[in-house]
Amino acid sequence: MKTALLVIDVQRAMFTMEPPVHKGNELLKNIQKMISYARDRSIPLIFVQHSGPNNSPLEKNTEGWGLHDNLSPAAEDMIIHKKTPDSFYETSLQKYLRQMEIEHLIITGIQTEACVDTACRIGFSLGYKMTLVKDAHSTFHKETLSASSIIEHHNEVLRWFAETVTAEEFISS
Repeated sequence: MKTALLVIDVQRAMFTMEPPVHKGNELLKNIQKMISYARDRSIPLIFVQHSGPNNSPLEKNTEGWGLHDNLSPAAEDMIIHKKTPDSFYETSLQKYLRQMEIEHLIITGIQTEACVDTACRIGFSLGYKMTLVKDAHSTFHKETLSASSIIEHHNEVLRWFAETVTAEEFISS
């Protein structure tokens, strides 16, 4: 089964907002583990980059819009641009996955309850085998819920759509 690693919205602004993304350094460390794993096995990498409205932290072509400096996409990696929480909606993602004959998507990135959740559900509905790396996605604290509660909740709920494993569990399997 041909696999691809999806890294969703790991952009500079996510680490400079107040509050910043929850456990940002740990998140980057786990995503980097997954990227190294993928590169060592010639698994295609797909970086998804969100373009927000003008004057937003993720406004296209601004400093905050750029992918995080620790990611360093290679020339052969695909970068998909999106304007909604859905990595598939009005993007070239589905076309690329078909061209590459991808059947299995490994999901990492930001924001757990929006873009990560949507990728898991839509990918599942489109017939992909989905794996959510449960310690390689994150979000922000909210007034009503802590980031850790949001992440834990989604790791539990998204098991209906994706296999949920830690980066270490995935790498050692």
